Amino acid sequence: MPAAPDVPAEGAAVVRMTGMRKTFGDIVALDGVDFDLAPREVHGLLGGNGAGKTTLMNVLYGLYRADAGQIAVHGRPVRIASPRDALRLGVGMVHQHFLQVPPYTVVENVVLGSPLPRRPVLDLRLAQQDIGELSERFGLQVDLTARVEDLPIGARQRVEILKALYRDVGTLILDEPTSNLTPQEVDSLFGSLQTMVAEGMSIVFITHKIREALAVCDRMSVLRDGRNAARLSRTEAGEHTLADAMVGGEPRSVGSAVSVLQDTKDTAPRAAAPEPGPARIAVEDVSVTLDGGAIAVRGCSLRAAASEILGVAGVAGNGQGELAEVLAGVRAPDTGLVRVDGDDLTGAGPARFLDAGVAYIPEDRSRDGVLPALSVAQNLILGRHRSPTYRRGPLLDAAVVTDEARRTMAEFDIRAPGPDAPAGALSGGNIQRLILARVFSRAPGVLVAHNPTRGLDITSTESLYRRILECRNQRTATVLISEDLDELMYLSDRIAVMYAGGIVDVLERDAFDRYAIGRLMSGVQAG
Repeated sequence: MPAAPDVPAEGAAVVRMTGMRKTFGDIVALDGVDFDLAPREVHGLLGGNGAGKTTLMNVLYGLYRADAGQIAVHGRPVRIASPRDALRLGVGMVHQHFLQVPPYTVVENVVLGSPLPRRPVLDLRLAQQDIGELSERFGLQVDLTARVEDLPIGARQRVEILKALYRDVGTLILDEPTSNLTPQEVDSLFGSLQTMVAEGMSIVFITHKIREALAVCDRMSVLRDGRNAARLSRTEAGEHTLADAMVGGEPRSVGSAVSVLQDTKDTAPRAAAPEPGPARIAVEDVSVTLDGGAIAVRGCSLRAAASEILGVAGVAGNGQGELAEVLAGVRAPDTGLVRVDGDDLTGAGPARFLDAGVAYIPEDRSRDGVLPALSVAQNLILGRHRSPTYRRGPLLDAAVVTDEARRTMAEFDIRAPGPDAPAGALSGGNIQRLILARVFSRAPGVLVAHNPTRGLDITSTESLYRRILECRNQRTATVLISEDLDELMYLSDRIAVMYAGGIVDVLERDAFDRYAIGRLMSGVQAG
């Protein structure tokens, strides 16, 4: 394995970044940001979507080159032009989206790109022994001979961490590491981080989850709009303080967002739901087979009633995406029935589902949520563009469409040069707000929402939660599919848990328990 970097002088920063600036065209991603990482600490890097936190660490890891600023590692100025330079300096990074070769084994993925002895036949026995020792030492257990494509998300993340540790990094950057983990896996990860710190490593923990930052981080830096907003020790930091720094709003308005997003109880208090009515959407024994023959959804039956929010929990990749597409009419199931307000709409297609009052917030907003070449105004009326309200004869009434777009953009804080700007030019968070504006501009009878808060800041998330609860009061049936367990436990009246394409259990609100749900998400049956 490569040699470890020199040990820094006592009290010196492991990493110091000063005056970092990075632009992408006209967009300023970093504007004079300072950051330092102390020896043996977990340093939380917080901020909303687009705050610059991942960009800053991509600069440190050599994926981006800064336009201005200086970087020092162990007190020495350095130039980092590539990840190879970063690794040579002892800096490793685990990305939110794993960089792996699925058909390769764990060992093959870990050693990929590292120097190995030149032999007629590749012999990985010594490497496997070294990786096994790292796995035991840091509590990162994984089957080293398994193919990565056969591993669950939590194990695949451990593979990425082992990849960095195998290269003897002293500084490890983790980008949103808990996004797809069960509560048990989050606890295990935090335990591994404490072991790493105890052995002399330093960790940068990129997150937007305030509660997790307070649980594991020694210091926290907050970025907002590409600038430093706050730097706090654990004793100085609190939920309200961090949230205020993240959004830059009045503390009073932020406090309500904190109560929604960061409540320390398993279920935050909220107004009681109206008495549920009849089922507005139901699937019966639905199965979906993918093109390669894999079964994504198997024998799934669910119902959501009027004035009910049905949550669907599960680790990413267990069939939630395909189920959402069936519920929205985007995908026809191979077997089973889909009923909306009692009508059989199985395989009827998106237009019929829209006419039946079904609104859809897709997981992949850029691919499935907008037509990027069309304007913001045109995207806002998709699905209703044939209505006489928006037409003058055979053509769209541009004045009506534009006027409505201006009002909607102001109401939903869609930041764009104007209604005529192409939707594809918007940031991810603004595309998400565009989709939400289109959905909530008319009261849906059924709402199918898949990870609806992805890319939203705290203020926008709070606004979305309020709208979902208002829809519940207007007899909407909501199916909320989310990988954020806090979100599900706050909003849902019931939670169905998916594993390997099937529903393993459905829990009533008074039975919500994050660890019990985590066990179900891992395939451990209740009881």
